[in-house]
Amino acid sequence: MYTDTERCVRAVQSKDARFDGWFFTAVLTTRIYCRPSCPVVPPKVENMTFYPSAAACQQAGFRACKRCRPDTSPGSPEWNARADSVARAMRLIGDGVVDREGVPGLAARLGYSARQLERQLLAELGAGPLALARAQRAQTARLLIETTELPMADVAFAAGFSSIRTFNDTVREVFALAPSELRTRAARSAKPPATPGVITLRLPYRAPLNPSNLFGHLAATAVPGVEEWRDGAYRRTLTLPYGHGIVALTPRPDHIACRLSLTDPRDLTLAISRCRWLLDLDADPVAVDDQLRADPLLAPLVDKAPGRRVPRTVDGAEFAVRAVLGQQVSTAAARTHAARLVTAHGVPVDDPEGGLTHLFPAPEALAGLDPEQLALPRSRRTTLTTLVGALADGSLQLGTDTDWERTRAELITLPGFGPWTVEVIAMRALGDPDAFLPTDLGIRRAAEELGLPSTPAALTARAAAWRPWRAYAVQYLWTVDDHPINHLPV
Repeated sequence: MYTDTERCVRAVQSKDARFDGWFFTAVLTTRIYCRPSCPVVPPKVENMTFYPSAAACQQAGFRACKRCRPDTSPGSPEWNARADSVARAMRLIGDGVVDREGVPGLAARLGYSARQLERQLLAELGAGPLALARAQRAQTARLLIETTELPMADVAFAAGFSSIRTFNDTVREVFALAPSELRTRAARSAKPPATPGVITLRLPYRAPLNPSNLFGHLAATAVPGVEEWRDGAYRRTLTLPYGHGIVALTPRPDHIACRLSLTDPRDLTLAISRCRWLLDLDADPVAVDDQLRADPLLAPLVDKAPGRRVPRTVDGAEFAVRAVLGQQVSTAAARTHAARLVTAHGVPVDDPEGGLTHLFPAPEALAGLDPEQLALPRSRRTTLTTLVGALADGSLQLGTDTDWERTRAELITLPGFGPWTVEVIAMRALGDPDAFLPTDLGIRRAAEELGLPSTPAALTARAAAWRPWRAYAVQYLWTVDDHPINHLPV
C-alpha cells in the first residue's frame, strides 16, 4: 500500500487508524516517522514519504514520533493472510528467531540462502532481516524500560542486544531519548505501581474487535491446570525458549490488557508475539467483514456482531494433540482427556495467584506414554501416538512459519486424520485465514438454519465467494448455535 501515495495521504489526513501497521509516514522536515492515525496536525503533502515498515524508516534515518509511538502499531495484516516466504519470515522475526538463531538460522528454516532472503525482504519491506529484528529489539527494550525496574544492562540483553553500547545507541537513534530518559518520562505518567516480576502492557488491535467468541472459545475449551478464566481475564501458562511464563489477557474497549510473568525476560518478544497470534490481533476486520457481508445470508450475522477474530493457539503441537483428543467427543470430554495428560506428563509450575499448575506437555514428554493408559478408543490411541511421534522426531512441524498446503498434505496421511481435523489445525494452529470446516456439526446446523447448502460439497462451493476469509465465516456461522464458545463467561 505504501506505494499508493494518494491513498496514503488520504489515510493520514483523515487520521484513519485502520491503516496503522499497513504503512508508516516519514516527515522530511522533522525527520520523524508516524503511524497514519498520529494525532498531530498532518504535514504538508510534499513533506510526506511512505515506508512499508518501521525498520525501513529507521534505516532511512527517521526517528519514532513521541506522540503516536508508531513502534506500538498493530502488525501488518498482510503477513497473516499470506503463506509465502516473506510472510513466513515476518512471522519468524516476530517470534525472535533472528535474535536466537541469527539470519542463517532464519534462512535455513525457510529453505533459502541468507542472500536470497535478504533480497526478498528488501524488495517488499525496504529493510533486511537484521534491520527488522533491530526495530523489534528496540520496541522490546522500550517495553522493558517503561514497565519494569530491571537494570539497563539486564534490559539490553533481555531485548536481544549483544552489547550495552549497541542498546544505548539504538534506543537514542530510534526514540531520540536515552534509555534513562525513557524511564523517567514513563515514571512521570500516572500509573499504578508495578508488581515485581510482572510486565504490564497494552496489546493494540484494529477495531472493531468482538471479544465474545474469541475469549468465549478459549475459556470454554480451557484445559484445567493450563488455562483458566478468572476475574474477566483469560490466563494460561506458556512454554518459552528460556523458561516459562504465565499470561493474563483482558479485553478492553480499545486494547487488550496483558500481564506477563516470565522466568526469563529474554522471552518477552516471543511471549508478546504468541499472545498477539493467539488473539488474532493483527487481523483487518473491516476487510474481512466487508467481503462476508456481501453474502445476504451472512450479512445479518456480521452486522449483529462485527469484528470476530479466529481464536488460535500459543503452540501448534499442543493444539494438534488437543484436536485429536476432541475428535467426536463433547467439549467437556476433550477437556477431561487433556487434563489427564497434563497431570501425568506436564511440567509443574508455581502460580502466585493459584489456579494454574502445569505447562502443557511437549511432544517429547508424550512420546513415551503407554497407549493402554489412555481412556480412548483403540483407533484414537493410534492416531495420538502417531501424531506425537511425528512431532517429537521433527518430521512434522506445526509452527507459524510452516507452509499451509504442504502441512495439510502431511497431516492427511496420518492415521485417523480426516478433513475436519486437518482444517481445524490449519485454522487455529497454522493461522490459515481460509481454512474451512464444511463437515463440522455446528457449521452444518448453521447452514440448514440460514438456508445455505448443508452438504459439505455444496457448502464448500457456496463458500468460494467468502475466500480468502472462510475461517472468519466459520466464526460467524458458529454463533447460530447457542454454545458456550460464543459467550464471555460470567
